[in-house]
Parts: sequence; structure tokens; C-alpha cells
Amino acid sequence: MPAIIKRKNDPEGLKKRILAGALATFAEFGLQGARMEQIAGHAQTTKRMVVYHFSNKENLYMAVLEQVYQAIRQHETRLNLAEMPPLLAMQKLAEASFDYHISHPDFMRLVCSENLMRGRYISQSSRIKELNQSALDVLENILIRGKAAGVFNTDADTVDVHRLISSICTHNVSNRYTFHTLFGGDENEQQSIARNRQLVVDATLRYLRPS
Repeated sequence: MPAIIKRKNDPEGLKKRILAGALATFAEFGLQGARMEQIAGHAQTTKRMVVYHFSNKENLYMAVLEQVYQAIRQHETRLNLAEMPPLLAMQKLAEASFDYHISHPDFMRLVCSENLMRGRYISQSSRIKELNQSALDVLENILIRGKAAGVFNTDADTVDVHRLISSICTHNVSNRYTFHTLFGGDENEQQSIARNRQLVVDATLRYLRPS
């Protein structure tokens, strides 16, 4: 266990360290395999302080789930896509989503872990549902403008487009090793990432092309 560093009284800073340590631990071991002692070690504090702030492992797991979804939704809303023409905005959204998944693998591991538990905890959080509505709001704004301009298919559904973008971004991370081993050929990892990044843009824009 890492040495515990004495710090000035900073409860908010401590909670942030606990959440960061919990994310790394849950991503690596899942809810069932993670131990509070491991999380405390990551946060350079004691198990007693983790329990003091979050009561139990399940509450801490829920807090981590809410934090990671809040982070990705904030990332999307900060892109200022409403200022861009709809085609460019859709391209930038797809690219930004792909880049976020690549640079936040623990987020993807946590989502996979939650799916293995059949969404047991995410279904209990009204906050996560509220947070993720912003993803649809950002996307719908682009679609409405694109349909009005005649550059998007008027039948395109917001949830379907979100599913399409998310599926390629998620697959690229969750199946990274198995897919590259089986189908990667002579491509190196960076070439594979570049190919998939372009794929999410091309697939999305072609799907949205007016018929």
C-alpha cells in the first residue's frame, strides 16, 4: 500500500482523491473484486476516511458512475457545436467522442463492468439519466439544423445516431486487443486508431446523408 501522506484539512480534495482512486480500482477489479483498502491506498488515506465520506462500497461506486458520466457529458457540451455548420458539428462530435473514449479507458472499463451486472446500479441513478439527456440535446440540436439545411436525412433519429457513434467508439476500446489480434493484419496500433477514428466520422455522415 502507498504511504499515507499527511495533508492539511481538505475534505473536498480528499473526496476527489477517493473518487479517482475508486475509479481506477473499480475499472481494474469491478465492484465485487475491489476492496476499500485498495481505494484508500490509491487516495493516500485510510479506509476509515473512505467510509466516513461514502459509507460503503456501493455508495462509492454509484458516486464514481455519476462522476464519469458527468465528465463525458461536460466534454460534449464544451465543444460549442451550436456555433458550427451542422456537417462540421457532427464531424467534430464524432471525433471528440472517439478521442474521449481513447483517452479515458477507465470510463470504458467501468461501463463494461456495469453492463456485466446488467445495469444494476446505473438504473438506480436518476442523476445519470438527467446527465445523459444532455448528450441527446447536443446531438438533436445538430440534427435539427442539418435537416433544416437539407444536409441530413429527415428520418434520422437522435438516439440511433448516438448509438451509431457510441458503438464504434466503444468497440474500439472494449475490443481493442482481441480485434487487433484477429483482424489487425499488418497495421500497428496507431494506424488502427486512425482508421477507426475516420470510420466513426464516415459511417455517421453517410448514415445521415439525405436519401
